[in-house]
Amino acid sequence: MAGTRITSITGPGTQPPLIHPSQLTGAAQGTVQMRIKASQTPGERLSQTKSMVLTEPESPLKPISRHRRNQSQHGLGISEALDNPGLLKGEYLNKAKISEGGKKLRKNWTTVWVVLDSEQLLLYKESKQEALTNLKPGNKPEGVDLCGAVIDWTTEKSSRKNVIQITTSLGSEFLLQADSYPTICKWHDAVKQRVDSLSGEAGGPAGGRGGLRRSNSSEYLPRTSRSLPRDGPARSSTKERKPGNRHSILPKLNYSASDSADKNGVKNRLKKFITRRPSMKTLQEKGIIKDRVFGCHLLTLCEREETLVPRFVKLCVEAVEKRGLEADGIYRVSGNLATIQKLRFLVDQEEELDLDDSQWEDIHVVTGALKMFFRELPEPLFPFRFFDQFVEAIKTKELKPKVQALKKLVLQLPKPNQETMRLLFRHLHRILEYSVKNLMSTQGISIVFGPTLMWPELDCGNMAFNMVYQNQIVEFILMESVEIFSLDRK
Repeated sequence: MAGTRITSITGPGTQPPLIHPSQLTGAAQGTVQMRIKASQTPGERLSQTKSMVLTEPESPLKPISRHRRNQSQHGLGISEALDNPGLLKGEYLNKAKISEGGKKLRKNWTTVWVVLDSEQLLLYKESKQEALTNLKPGNKPEGVDLCGAVIDWTTEKSSRKNVIQITTSLGSEFLLQADSYPTICKWHDAVKQRVDSLSGEAGGPAGGRGGLRRSNSSEYLPRTSRSLPRDGPARSSTKERKPGNRHSILPKLNYSASDSADKNGVKNRLKKFITRRPSMKTLQEKGIIKDRVFGCHLLTLCEREETLVPRFVKLCVEAVEKRGLEADGIYRVSGNLATIQKLRFLVDQEEELDLDDSQWEDIHVVTGALKMFFRELPEPLFPFRFFDQFVEAIKTKELKPKVQALKKLVLQLPKPNQETMRLLFRHLHRILEYSVKNLMSTQGISIVFGPTLMWPELDCGNMAFNMVYQNQIVEFILMESVEIFSLDRK
């Protein structure tokens, strides 16, 4: 073989010189490249031929990628996306917004189409192509401003794996999650690189690392950034940690200077308010605070009203004796609770009370309010310190010693308790005079008023045992009320 003819690609009609193989240097030998022969005529079908050409030493050959098909089908690789984060055009991720402007929101995971834009992260409810074809007001994407934002991994804001948290400069917090760790890692690094670049361009504090900015000021807050190792959050499970060492991978944002100043300001205002607040007496004189009737101590109430028997008790007794002595089941039948509460409210507000008004037509409402008054006394009509003495007196077997013992105890009671008890038992004695019509007996009245007028200070004993003595004491005093209270025998 005298020589080898080389087919040129410069154009038809030119004959390339013959080159002997021995003239090929060591650098050029064995270096071949595939070329396509140009068509001779416009109508000639292109044909492919193999020819060997020498490569120029100044331009080294680029390696031919054997994965072009994979690249075209699967898009960018992770390394290429990290080198140029702006190339992340879109992908489906799980999103949850947990805070907006510092106000916590209910966590609700949704699948969104995420697109990394120049200054923000766009969250579409559907893919961007579908959103553009379906032009509706609701298809507008939700934007996450990345200028001054903070992005980091988190394992405590959600029980899911592979979760990153983005906190914007206005205090809104977003969670992004993907089932694939390489996918979420790609987005984490790309968004973090974009955040750092935006902070550097804006000339943010902390050496261009950016930071959080309050919504009503231009002050930047220091940001912290930590990254998980490449093993990812999937391997760092919170269940494997001990309860004593359970610390958040994403530290809480540091609002030290401004936040402490706000707290001190609130404390100072509270101190000034407390020191300047008006006294209870002043508020009572102005009518802002009114003393209650229900739930007030009997001695305090009588002292305030300058009487020995509360006015409300007198009004109720007079109303029942006026139009309720013959009512069936008086004091045993319950009235409407809502109406009773309304009556109680009016009494506590110290408004003019007329029990003859049509709204109090049901006499059982009046009797129910009277029983509620005695039940809500902080100390019962029979004071706590006399409870055991009345129990011991009722155990006396002989009648006269029992009457004398109970009468002696009644005379030892405070004057308001003694006079109120005298008025009440005289009223109940009149109820018994109409027992034929109202069907009330001493035993029935004692069952109603026993637990209402007396109870022990500490319920350490048997409740049923105490209730037996309560009913017996009230029943016996009711039967012997004329002798015990020195009532007129009319």
